[in-house]
Amino acid sequence: MRRAKLPKSLTALTAVLAGASAAVAPSSAASAADVDLAIAAADDSYISSSRSGAAFGAEDKLAAGKLGNDSKTVFLKFTIPAGTDVKKARLFLRPLSTPAGRLTVSRVLDNAWTEAKLTSGNAPKVGLPIAGVNPLAADTRIGFDLSAEVYGPGTYSFAVSSSLTGDVMRFQSAENKAGGGPQLIVTTSGTAPAPVVTPPVTTPVTGDYSDCVTGADLVPSCGVLWGGAAGGFTSNPRDAEHKSWEKLSGRTATIFHTYHKGDEAFPTKAEIAMTSDAANPRVLLLNWKIAYGSSWAKVAAGQQDARIDAFAARAKAYGKKMFLVLHHEPENDVNAKAGSGMEAKDYAAMYRHTIERLRAKGVTNVVNVLAYMGNEKWLAQSWWKDLYPGDAVVDWIGLDSYVSVEKGYYHFGDFGDLLDRKPTGGGTGFYDWAVSKHPGKPIMVAEWGAYHRIGKTTDKSAVYDDVLPELLKRPAIKAIVHFDTKADDQGDRDISIDSTPASLASFRKLAASPIFTVKLS
Repeated sequence: MRRAKLPKSLTALTAVLAGASAAVAPSSAASAADVDLAIAAADDSYISSSRSGAAFGAEDKLAAGKLGNDSKTVFLKFTIPAGTDVKKARLFLRPLSTPAGRLTVSRVLDNAWTEAKLTSGNAPKVGLPIAGVNPLAADTRIGFDLSAEVYGPGTYSFAVSSSLTGDVMRFQSAENKAGGGPQLIVTTSGTAPAPVVTPPVTTPVTGDYSDCVTGADLVPSCGVLWGGAAGGFTSNPRDAEHKSWEKLSGRTATIFHTYHKGDEAFPTKAEIAMTSDAANPRVLLLNWKIAYGSSWAKVAAGQQDARIDAFAARAKAYGKKMFLVLHHEPENDVNAKAGSGMEAKDYAAMYRHTIERLRAKGVTNVVNVLAYMGNEKWLAQSWWKDLYPGDAVVDWIGLDSYVSVEKGYYHFGDFGDLLDRKPTGGGTGFYDWAVSKHPGKPIMVAEWGAYHRIGKTTDKSAVYDDVLPELLKRPAIKAIVHFDTKADDQGDRDISIDSTPASLASFRKLAASPIFTVKLS
């Protein structure tokens, strides 16, 4: 931490079917290389407010509107296959009654529901509206543009409501024999991915996570990896601080984050011991400033190969899988002056050289993480994009980001704000950039936390309470690692989870979520 200086059907289409509402533009503007995928709803149903125990998932229709005191809302769930580069996303419904009133689409904040069990008594929370349309009476297909909300692969749930009172709008469900159930049309570049049998990971707040395990590159099959970096900016042993933080938070932090530089020998004995505790399974997240006392350019030129080779030998001897971050938050150390050896392009070259040499030395248990600082000042720099060394050598994309809980103070906001921070002057936010430019790459929030200034104690509950809803919106996030310290590098910000009793209670509630029940394999 530093300051800033499964689907029911999947079909490839050549064009969007005719008859859609004029509210959604056709795909004729798409390039010749673009492909449209028609994704049927994995689950679709509706709820009735006056029948709290009734489920309608087997019916051949969906209903939205209000009759007397009974309000009906449509629920839809879609799964976009892994590897899909989403350029545009549109939702289409086929009406069974004459379209009227205004239809609104909102995001559903939990993907755990199923059509077989959904009722108004157990329906998940619905978020703010994200799209709306006033359909024409002649429309045989009603469309909504969801491009701003559907970022890439993953599972998305939506609710459709109607402004009608005294009447309801009815639509074909997936069970309707006419075959006109809800579809999410996704425009993707290149050849469409093959249909998948197993759906991508979802991240519901509730559910059975007993079978969630890590697979290739330590990516969880479901759920989200939970981690911690405790004792920052102190001289206290990291292992002892980590154990104390686990006890305080009420959960084993599966990811154990530590920091090293230069010729330091690691994994250390303490780190090896921490990841050999069968009762508390953990995986290392090692941060290494390999160019310490040197420069990125010199590392890239092979002048620190002895360091790389020494670590390669230790990594192979350690044997277990581990995460490795090479020089986290590189933006803060860029010297854009030509020949400085610390230009953004030098960082990318250093990263590529190090990973390629480790691989050449037979290291197969290191999973690489590129951890950006994600500060709006750096995101706006012309050289920021040059830091990326290429998908071939990056396994995970990481983000180190923090928010203030003091209203009006620097970076005041919630968990979503630290994920969506945009470049100074405007542009694409960090999460949107990662999933659009590097689809399929898992994202790790490698450092996060909420702070207040020392002496200005403020409740952090709002940030902690926002974590799960935000994770539901962002299926690419597969790990979060909290950085905990009573004082930051400048000595004036408290990023601890227990600065107030209410903060700690909220954090412990977050930590207890079953979403973080992921077994290391």
